[in-house]
Formats: sequence, structure tokens, C-alpha cells
Amino acid sequence: MGGCVRDLVRGVEPQDYDIATSALPADVQGLFPRTAPVGASFGVILVIEGERRFEVATYRTESGYADGRRPSAVEFTTAREDVLRRDFTVNGLLLDPEDGRIIDYVDGLADIERKVIRTIGDAGLRFAEDHLRMLRAVRFAANLKFAIDPDTFMAIQKNAAAIRRVSAERIRDELTSLLIHGGARPGIELLAGSGLLKEILPEVADLKGVDQPPRFHPEGDVWEHTLRMLQILSNDAEIPVDPCLAWAALLHDIGKPATRFEDSWGIHFHGHVQRGEEIAAAILERLRFSNKETETILSLVSHHMHFMNVREMRTNRLKRFLRMPDFSLHLELHRLDCVGSHRILDNYHFCKEKLAELAAPDLHPPRLISGHDLIGMGFPSGPLFSEILKAVEDAQLDGEIKTAEEARAFVMKRWGTQK
Repeated sequence: MGGCVRDLVRGVEPQDYDIATSALPADVQGLFPRTAPVGASFGVILVIEGERRFEVATYRTESGYADGRRPSAVEFTTAREDVLRRDFTVNGLLLDPEDGRIIDYVDGLADIERKVIRTIGDAGLRFAEDHLRMLRAVRFAANLKFAIDPDTFMAIQKNAAAIRRVSAERIRDELTSLLIHGGARPGIELLAGSGLLKEILPEVADLKGVDQPPRFHPEGDVWEHTLRMLQILSNDAEIPVDPCLAWAALLHDIGKPATRFEDSWGIHFHGHVQRGEEIAAAILERLRFSNKETETILSLVSHHMHFMNVREMRTNRLKRFLRMPDFSLHLELHRLDCVGSHRILDNYHFCKEKLAELAAPDLHPPRLISGHDLIGMGFPSGPLFSEILKAVEDAQLDGEIKTAEEARAFVMKRWGTQK
């Protein structure tokens, strides 16, 4: 039942299958040799068949959502009553596996045909039961390219502030799904129109109305620029949408509202990258991103302006730049940034050409000298080691030295003997 039936109706292969039954949890456990009671008190049993796992839920009704998420009371019931307590009509369809018949108690088939997200029953009650449903309504509309029913949308606007009661992890996961599964631009626009954006990402809402120099950004303000990047990201079917790339596209200019100033020379955003890193870091911490995800996203935000200088970089600096971790994501963010504004891709193509020219040993040459070698040459252990080793690698990347003997001579010429 649920989303898998919705997808089957739309001709899309479901990612997983939700199974609902009149059988009680104990009966389900008795029917299958391998099960796990993942939510037995809510009527949910995990059935394990080889490498596959299926959640099997007993038809139930729920009541008493004191925390805006979990019911305090559950009763086992009929299929119809089970459907009526669910979120949206398009997710309220049942499919009988024996004859393939679709059972529709809530006009879900009609709403799929109309491409509309509508709550089952009173929207205010559905959102009071689980506040995250407001964000899920926007996410479904964006990913499925559906509209939101007017009454449902009005209920979101009325109750938007309640989204702050939802855990950061659940909000983060819904936002990530919105960004990477298609329709990112209309999704963010729906978040803004519903009032949810200012509640969960006020820093992104602040991008609206922050105008930019037309010479570099003929598309308009920072808000429009960011939306265009998200639209391109969603539309580019040849490139899988990486979650870190999607978040970096959303946050790459997040420091501009705080740094914008205008003088007789025009509009400026001096320091917007550093300020953007700080704001992005606070957002990622607030939404409980992992350390690895945070590091990747902040690196993308931090380096997105470096591409403007690639043609003037010394060889060693350019090679260090091209060999950064996740450079393919950096390069793709730069492409999105350009196509979403002035559409000048010269530096993008320059980096692509350099990457094609340079083999792995050119970017990651074997070390010519080590700290142990420096000790043998009479240098005491200390901070100077890092300076020397970096200088040697820079010279190696620049093609000035190629052998260990040349590296030793380079060190002695610059720093002399320490004995």
C-alpha cells in the first residue's frame, strides 16, 4: 500500500513496498521463520526473506498525538479505517496482491490523475498529528511535479510555525530528498510560499531581494540565482545528484545578504565566502549533518570562488587545486554557478582540459624527500619540516626538480646545512 501503489499507478518502479494486513503481529510472526518486532506495539513486524526485508503492518487507527509525531494510543482495525488515518490521498491506495485490484477509499486515483497532493480528511488535523507532514507535502509535490491542494496549502501556511517542533534529523532528511529527487526549485519556492522556509531555513529566505551586479548576474538577485542553479541541477539527468552538491548549491552564496554593500563603484560582497562558511556551518550543525557531510559541503562553499583565478595560478597551486578531494563536485558546482548566471564556462573548460592533460603522477608525484632525510641532513625536528617539505613539493609540481638528488640540492641551497 501507500507510496509503492502510487508509483505503480504512475508507471514508476517502487523503491520499496509497504505491506498492510488484517493479521495481528503475533500471526505475522507465526507465518514466517525470520521476523523482528521493529514496532510491535504499533503493529509493525519486520519480515526477513534472504537479503530482503519487508515491514508488515497490521491495519490500525491512532490517536493522542501529544508530541506532534507519535500516537499515544493504537487500535487494530479495518483496511478502510487504516487508510483514513494516513497522510495524503495519493499515498492512501491499497493493492490486493492476489488479483491486482486497487482499493481506493479516498479518491487517491483521481488526485494522481489531477497531479494534486491533498490530505486525507481535515488538513489541520493531519498536520497536528505529525507536523512533518507539512514538509512532506511540499517534498511530494516537488519530487512528483504535482500541485498542492489549496485547502491543504492554506493549512500549511496556518500551521507552519509548528514545524520547529520536529526533530532536526527528520527535517534534514526531508529537505535532502526534496533537493536530490527532482523539482528542487519549485520545492524551495513552495517552502517559501507556505511559510515553512522562514521557519527551518531563514538564512535561505533572506536571499530574496538581495540584488547583484547585472554584469556578473544578469539573472537577478541571489534568490533567483540560487533557484536557477537548483533547477539546472534537477534537470541534468546525466549527472546523479549528490546530496552534498545539492546542499552546496543551496548554500554557496548564503553569506551575501550579510556582506552586501554598495558604493559609487557598484554592488560588492567582500568576504561573503568566509561569512557564508560560518552561516553554512551553523545551518549544518543545526540540522545534525554528519562530520563528513559537513566537511564536504563547507569545502564546496569555501572554494567556489577560486575558479575565477585558475588561469593565473602558478602550476603548483593549480595542481593542488585540481587534486582536492571531491574535485568533481567542486567543478560541477562551478558549472552550475556559471550556467545559473552569466553562462561563461571558460574556466570550467580550462580545468577539464588540464585534468585531461595531467596524469595521476603529475598531480600526486612520489615524495622526493622525507622528514627522516631532513634529519639525516642535519635539520632538527620541528615546524620547519612542514615548510621545507611543502616547498620541495611545490618545486616538484612546478617541474623545477624531479629527483631526490635535486630535492636535496634545492633544500641545501635555500636553507643551508643545520649541522
